Amino acid sequence: MRQTRLALITLVMGLLLAASGGSALGQTVNENAHDFVRRGNQLYARAHYKLAIEEYRRVPSKAGDTYAQALYNIGVCHYELWETEKAVVYYRSAVAASRGRYPVALHALGVALNDLERLPEAKEAFEQSIDAAEGDHAPAHFMLGLLAMGEANYQAAAASFKQAISRFKDHFPAAHNNLGVALARMGRLTEAKQEFEIALVQAGGELSEATNNLKLCSSLLALAPHSVATLQLLNNSRKANR
Repeated sequence: MRQTRLALITLVMGLLLAASGGSALGQTVNENAHDFVRRGNQLYARAHYKLAIEEYRRVPSKAGDTYAQALYNIGVCHYELWETEKAVVYYRSAVAASRGRYPVALHALGVALNDLERLPEAKEAFEQSIDAAEGDHAPAHFMLGLLAMGEANYQAAAASFKQAISRFKDHFPAAHNNLGVALARMGRLTEAKQEFEIALVQAGGELSEATNNLKLCSSLLALAPHSVATLQLLNNSRKANR
């Protein structure tokens, strides 16, 4: 029998360099350190990642929060170079330099660990990111939802996607789509259908996963409940999301 599939959207977000005009963590640092970060950011923007790393490494440890920012940016460069293990090292260093108060670095750490299939560590990093942001970190909630889906814990996944939606500052069609997938896997097809519809509205109709999921969900509503057990999730690879 041909299996039906609901597509789960994987979202990698938040891996952006901090602005060079001020510390990512809001403390005053010396102007030379800012200059190194600014030049590194300019090189990063031109995809000169190795040269950018050289500039970021010039930031001294005494620069405080700008030093933590530079470590994080080095991690981003290594991630762009597909040197994920090195990225993990620098993300951890950035978190340590900021005394754990760096939600974006913690989220990036979770993404890298997830890529390496070190899932328990990834989950811990996302949870720490949420704690560091006092609960207000939609991307980390979203990623926790994906991890829960991978564990077939659809109730926890739905709760995480709902948190991501409530804390995102704008429309979040990917989270609505994935919430719909979680609800469908729990057999709550009417609610799932509504989430796919919302995802499509927010995406201006340009979200193929939600379009396909809506069609599938509508057809499943007319089938026996046991048919839901045949649904399979479809995760995009890291390469497809870069």
